[in-house]
Amino acid sequence: MNRKGFILIQEDDDLIRGLIERWLGEAGYAVRARAAENEVPSLVVVDLPSPRGAQARIRALQAVYAAPVLVLSGRFRRGLAGSTEAARRLGVKKVLPKPFTRSELLSAVRESMEGAP
Repeated sequence: MNRKGFILIQEDDDLIRGLIERWLGEAGYAVRARAAENEVPSLVVVDLPSPRGAQARIRALQAVYAAPVLVLSGRFRRGLAGSTEAARRLGVKKVLPKPFTRSELLSAVRESMEGAP
């Protein structure tokens, strides 16, 4: 396994998923779309296209994977207060509004993984 950990990506858009995989791979992370049985990712990155059902999906991911969750969505507002409040409501450490830059993604990944086992 990669020394920076393995990141599970759940993004339905093939182009965006490919870009995220490339950026994270270039930064030294192992990235996969699926985890093998008994394999625990260091982080789960999930796209939430709609707030409807978001909490249920996040809870389901947290029940399966003992890993922090980074939420991506075009529905989030830019700015610290909006993102911080959305993260608190969803029970995750970090949310990242779309569109985002490579630098913003890598920063959000680092922040999401801080303090994780």
